[in-house]
Amino acid sequence: MRAKKSLGQHFLSSPSYLHAIADAGDVKDGDIVLEVGPGKGSLTAELLGRGARVIAIEKDDRLIALLREMFAAEISMKKLTLIHGDILTQDLKKLSLKAGRYKIVANVPYYISGALVRFFLETPLQPSTMALLLQKEVVERIARSKKESLLSLSVKAYGTPTFVKKVPRGAFSPPPKVDSAILAIKDISRQNFATALHEKRFFALLHAGFAHKRKTLGKALLPLIGEAAADIATLRAEDVPLKTWIHLAK
Repeated sequence: MRAKKSLGQHFLSSPSYLHAIADAGDVKDGDIVLEVGPGKGSLTAELLGRGARVIAIEKDDRLIALLREMFAAEISMKKLTLIHGDILTQDLKKLSLKAGRYKIVANVPYYISGALVRFFLETPLQPSTMALLLQKEVVERIARSKKESLLSLSVKAYGTPTFVKKVPRGAFSPPPKVDSAILAIKDISRQNFATALHEKRFFALLHAGFAHKRKTLGKALLPLIGEAAADIATLRAEDVPLKTWIHLAK
């Protein structure tokens, strides 16, 4: 079965990297795991082998038939729930998921990586942990860069990101043009925000600050927070830490 370029499919089958992704999500017996894009089922088998109850959402109708055949026993025993659909249009409430009571594990197509991370961090039904296989450059920007970005601060506002492991392009079939890496986001919550309004203002400030990221923040934030912007007026958005943005939003 050939991969669909339109869906950004690159199948991973290396046991060591599959173990590493499941380890990054600390997947263990009894966990509820939402797997995005199970593909040919290699990671699904790893998750089921650890005793997790898996809800797998696959957009490619060709793969649904394959997965139903491969995991017929697990589906009949309700260890695996297989859903044909687009993860970004799913109603999480209908999946019987509860905030902080499930984990996300996924080999994510590059083209939806940013949207998927935002979707699960901003939903009222946040997972406790996310273990994602993403483009290496994106993982470095989120978890390793000395300079902040709109993406890195958006992730750190909700959880603790960690660069777990590089996954070379040769580990995939077909191989992508760039290397990937495993990103773990743990301790996901809204504890940084006192209210929903605080959260909304935080992102309003971030977007204003990074609208012209090479310019200093004085003029960008003055209309929003007035004199409170004085202490960071000469800084660029990428040099301001998360705690400061949260304080200014409050």
